[in-house]
Amino acid sequence: MKAAEPALLDFARELRQELLVEAAAEGSEALLPEVLTRRMLETFVEIGEVENVADCYLKQRGIEVSGYGIDDGDTLNLVATLHRGEVPPSSVPRSEIETAFRRLRGFWERCRDRPLHESLEESSDAWGMALEIHRAASNIRRIRMFVITDGLSVVEYLEPETEDGIEVHRSVWDIGRLHRLHGTGMRGEPVEIDFIARFGRPLPCISPDLPGADYAAYLAAFPAPWLADIYEEFGARLLEKNVRSFLQFTGKVNKGMRETLAGDDASRFFAYNNGISATASEVDLDVDGSGAAGIIRLRDLQIVNGGQTTASIHRAERGGIDVGHVAVQAKITEIEGDRLEEMVPLISRYANSQNRVSPSDLSSNDPFHIEVESLSRSVWAPATGSTMRETRWFYERARGQYADALNREMTRARRRVFREIHPTAQKFSKTDLAKFENAWAQRPWEVSLGAQKNFTAFMVAQQEQERGDIGRDVAYFQRLVAKAILWRRTEKIVSAQAFGGYRANIVAYSIARLSHATEKALDLDRIWQQQGLDEPLEVALADLSHLVFKHLTADDRLAANVTEWAKREECWARLREAQWDLTPGVAELMVSADVAARPTRMENGGPGQGTATNGSSPALKEISGDAFLAISSWAKETGNLTPWDRRFAHTIGIRLNRDKPLTEKQVPHAERILAAAQELGYDPLKEP
Repeated sequence: MKAAEPALLDFARELRQELLVEAAAEGSEALLPEVLTRRMLETFVEIGEVENVADCYLKQRGIEVSGYGIDDGDTLNLVATLHRGEVPPSSVPRSEIETAFRRLRGFWERCRDRPLHESLEESSDAWGMALEIHRAASNIRRIRMFVITDGLSVVEYLEPETEDGIEVHRSVWDIGRLHRLHGTGMRGEPVEIDFIARFGRPLPCISPDLPGADYAAYLAAFPAPWLADIYEEFGARLLEKNVRSFLQFTGKVNKGMRETLAGDDASRFFAYNNGISATASEVDLDVDGSGAAGIIRLRDLQIVNGGQTTASIHRAERGGIDVGHVAVQAKITEIEGDRLEEMVPLISRYANSQNRVSPSDLSSNDPFHIEVESLSRSVWAPATGSTMRETRWFYERARGQYADALNREMTRARRRVFREIHPTAQKFSKTDLAKFENAWAQRPWEVSLGAQKNFTAFMVAQQEQERGDIGRDVAYFQRLVAKAILWRRTEKIVSAQAFGGYRANIVAYSIARLSHATEKALDLDRIWQQQGLDEPLEVALADLSHLVFKHLTADDRLAANVTEWAKREECWARLREAQWDLTPGVAELMVSADVAARPTRMENGGPGQGTATNGSSPALKEISGDAFLAISSWAKETGNLTPWDRRFAHTIGIRLNRDKPLTEKQVPHAERILAAAQELGYDPLKEP
């Protein structure tokens, strides 16, 4: 084997252990191929290989598929998984790779020609996948097929083919390629443009003299067809550092650009448009006899500002608009590779913008993520069960950080200690964070959009008033972890119900509905302290999951495809109004809304722990549990007090009747509820 064998073996061993942990959390090692698929699809989205892809499994005679997605309405992504589960990694013969591609092609043809969905169960994920592909078939002009495997393959690419006017691209992602990707910090394979080979001539440019600068800059006028051609091949990989990668054609500016390109003013596009800002790690120049310079090659090309311009031109050309006489001004900054991560986010942030964008650059270098990372390295989670060992929740601000940190431990013993302190099951990424937060914030339709689009929506929403005051203190981190525990435990609960599909959507909508039913007043501090959920809460989530499944698959849904229905805000609006009452015991796991929003207390025995008290007012010392139960019944019958106050009064009544003193958190709310009832004419102290 090659000299890199030890590093690859370590990587393969780590990957297998992580897959085993995740599969065990879902209840079965049989799920290992599915876990590998999800891991790789998340990676594809992270590095910009694809924009839209989800795991979905179907195997029949002559066809087999593990995942799919449709980008821009005309590019179909199909994925097949070959799971080996062996360390050292075993080889995957070329014949097996070709068979996997042949089965993917067979799946596409069955969806296109013979409505495959008509032979599938309507409640299954596979039915929705086949139906969506069948409906999009007439618009598909490019198919990208991926075979992923934890084995080693001698095949990485197969030559592109064209069949019935459709381009078919095929690539293999084996464990060696994944290992190389992690070695580059998950930046993805570099985009390299050879202008002479691709377009037959250099890109003319000028380079200003910048004394003392630690970079070089070039100004050029990009022919619009060139820009469209580059975007056609590389897509989202060009925009990994662009703040607007996923905004697409939603704003007036984007529509205006399209109208300009299609109208009589197309020749004025150069004058009207601010152009693009791009970066590269290497710029190769050619200078002719007259001294005129031209760029012949760019390496590590990234469009950090002007992604909307690029996408607009690409879509306009694809839509039949002639952009041959359009040029786009471009500023290209050459930065040495080791300084790209530092400089690119700053260029992206400060470059002239055409759309209003939040100050966040939506990258892993945003201060928000840096602060969460810092907290994750310092905050200890409480010990649970019989062990006295505290652990940490490891936040991967950039994918691959966990493996890097582990590999920095020089001995096997130190790596074992690292894993004990930072269990793999307690690792989460920035897209996970956005998923946990948006589900709890009652935005499950955004979660259903997919990891990257949900992440973008979360970061933009932070600038809105309702979530603009998120603090990055210990209290925030503890409650974030509580939401992570809530999400991951709900995944297991939903898996146990054996719905047959749509787990991610059911989880997001179940948590959102629980958040709505409790008015976000679930005691997250209690979840943090226990590092788990109380049984009444698990029962409630199981009950909710059935409500959600029936809602998502109902015959009167507004989209035939369940996953597409889950992406609509109307889907949440309907579920929010659906009748569902808190199951027994959940009300006792709630605190008041203002306490839930308040930073956790660090005294009195730890975060979120209130001290017991007999009450701080004479009225509370005199009142019985039955009196608070009476307040709850009176309020429900008359429609007085808020739903939360009614439930809280009932909780207080039960607690007092069990001879349990009120906690420090509960006292002020008990006093307030009692005073509110008295002001409305109901005084339990005077009632017979």
